[in-house]
Amino acid sequence: MLRTGLRLRMAAAAAVALAGLGLLSACGDDAKSASGPVKLRFLSLAWQKESLQANKDLVAQWNREHPDIQVEYVQGDWNSVHDQLLTAFEGGDAADIVHYEAASIGEFSKQGYLADVSPLLSDGFKSQIDKGIWDTATFDGKVTGVPFLLESQVVIANKTLLDAAGIAVPPADGGWTWDEFQANAQKLTKPGQYGVAWALKSPTNRVMNLALNFDGKFFYTEGGKTEVKVGDAEKEVPKRIHDMLYTTKSASPEALGMSGADTLPGFFGGKYAMLPGSVSLRQQMVEQAPAGFQWVTLPPVKGLSTKQAANPQTLSISADSKHQKEAAQFLEFFLNPANMAALAKGDWLVPTGKQANQELVKATGGKQGWDVAADSAADLTVAPFQMANGYPEWKTKYATPALQQYFANKITLDQLGTQLVDGGKQVLR
Repeated sequence: MLRTGLRLRMAAAAAVALAGLGLLSACGDDAKSASGPVKLRFLSLAWQKESLQANKDLVAQWNREHPDIQVEYVQGDWNSVHDQLLTAFEGGDAADIVHYEAASIGEFSKQGYLADVSPLLSDGFKSQIDKGIWDTATFDGKVTGVPFLLESQVVIANKTLLDAAGIAVPPADGGWTWDEFQANAQKLTKPGQYGVAWALKSPTNRVMNLALNFDGKFFYTEGGKTEVKVGDAEKEVPKRIHDMLYTTKSASPEALGMSGADTLPGFFGGKYAMLPGSVSLRQQMVEQAPAGFQWVTLPPVKGLSTKQAANPQTLSISADSKHQKEAAQFLEFFLNPANMAALAKGDWLVPTGKQANQELVKATGGKQGWDVAADSAADLTVAPFQMANGYPEWKTKYATPALQQYFANKITLDQLGTQLVDGGKQVLR
């Protein structure tokens, strides 16, 4: 999960036991006999209560309605699934259907472990998802995952404080520009109250996502060679956040070392007026906000655009599955508009399907920020860093330490750029 918020939420998933991921095995092994129903295994990483129930209910419904194709639900865990899948794929005994994320299936795809789902799915099904989202799961010309849940970056705000400052809530399809966001943060800043709390304990994904607002790519590929470049476009978002911290002082310095969840007590207590973060943060608003607390979801902030990197959750079919056609039939059922909407609601995320988005907004009446969440999916797209093989190492060894230093005001913007470029040379050489 590219999305930092989802990574934080997944820490709670440790409570969901991975009761024998050895059960990843099969790829239709049980269905090798000529008689009896086709048997498929579905490895799911659902972990929240409502999402878990939705997943299991849909599998049960399918099995009732399709006695000739039976799907076994296998519970996985985000914290350990990568290594387990690697072992299963190398051993030729992975599940037929695998739940993961676009940013992580690339290596499995390039190694030939995942089937190209494009020829297996109907045109009607594929047309529900925008090309930019399909691109996130496309490697070497093959679509090896069906993207179905998205996470965008929005702003959660204290409605009472907005009203007191005379700041109107923008419509779902028309968020503030970065200039307006910064100006409003300044209006919301006074003794004992900051306009914004930027939770930047893990800053890289946030910066890389928002950099697309200004066409900041960081990773550039030419002639088969990829390198890191940091120009004006890449510097724009870090500079604006830094200005809020140290020039206008509208952002709280103490929030720098926090995760999104760490900022909630201060937010509920009126210390911070706005929290930039994941759309999934709305769940904690609903579940944890004090009685009478008024909050609102603001649309993504706009630079040259409101583009952000999309790292959707995906469902893939194992290349070794003996029943790829039947697995695809199950996926089209599992991710039809009504079902995809239910799955997204259970995870507080955004469905990739256009009709699913519409149905979710209609079912919720747009309340709890679902209208903003749905609209925010329009500008989510694949980003260059998602396709760079060295990105995880660059992020951990170079980008995160450098950004933390810059946001702590220990290095200059130019020094930040130099460290990021030099790190790229080390990782991508």
